[in-house]
Amino acid sequence: MTTVAPTVGDRSDMGSTSTSETNALIASDRVEGTTVRRPNGDSIGRIERLMIEKATGKVVYAVMSFGGFLGIGEGYHTIPWSTLRFAPELDAYVIDLTEEQLRAAPPASAEGNDPSFDRKWEEHVHSYFNATPYWSI
Repeated sequence: MTTVAPTVGDRSDMGSTSTSETNALIASDRVEGTTVRRPNGDSIGRIERLMIEKATGKVVYAVMSFGGFLGIGEGYHTIPWSTLRFAPELDAYVIDLTEEQLRAAPPASAEGNDPSFDRKWEEHVHSYFNATPYWSI
């Protein structure tokens, strides 16, 4: 049996627990755990969680883990969502960062609750990744 994803305005699946997707949308639980790679395909980490602006519902950051073994020694960075692109051929999100750039990036907690999570911290993160701040888009 083939499942057809609902189109915009189709409410036939309201209340459904289906995780079907369209080409334009993806469920958040499918993003979490996705590998992050360099353009050459090298794995550099994985997405742990998404940070969503409450007022607009826009995804603005991905908290990415990297390094470590079995969760020990892992580092975390909050990456502006706009700097990642999905590469279907790699089945991963891609960002062009060297190992040095990644290690020097502003650190984050695994939960995304950064101790100084305020506009000044956000400006620093966006500046580091040369990303347009989400609040000025």
